[in-house]
Amino acid sequence: MTLHRLHRTQTLAVDRDTAWAFFSDPLNLAAITPPWLDFRVTTPSPAPMYAGQILTYTVRALPGVRVGWVTEITHVREPDFFVDEQRLGPYRLWHHQHRFRSVPGGTEMEDEVHYALPFWPLGEAVRGMVASRLEAIFDYRWQALAGMFGPA
Repeated sequence: MTLHRLHRTQTLAVDRDTAWAFFSDPLNLAAITPPWLDFRVTTPSPAPMYAGQILTYTVRALPGVRVGWVTEITHVREPDFFVDEQRLGPYRLWHHQHRFRSVPGGTEMEDEVHYALPFWPLGEAVRGMVASRLEAIFDYRWQALAGMFGPA
């Protein structure tokens, strides 16, 4: 298994409590996910975030192909960070850390994703395509958040 990493930081012109309130509500994820993924939260009425929480989603992996995704919120320290880990879905491993830090003019939000592709070593043959797609997803997310909260 080969482990890959995606790392992004973004400063938003809102206080940390506002950033936390937005990111800790799973229903807000659809607003910062590209429309071409057709992201849908399928967990009925998700509760406020807590460690051990299981969330379910579907995404359009390819045209006409929907994939289920199950994540567990494994760590929560409000308003500093939380971690979601895939339990079932398109990756062999998905570990996503979300960190929030007060900075002059707003909140620095940091995403660190470690992931591994399924069907090793065959999955590595499409690593470039997957990495490019993840970059596009996080580019969209950056733009959406800048539009909602403004840059700091």
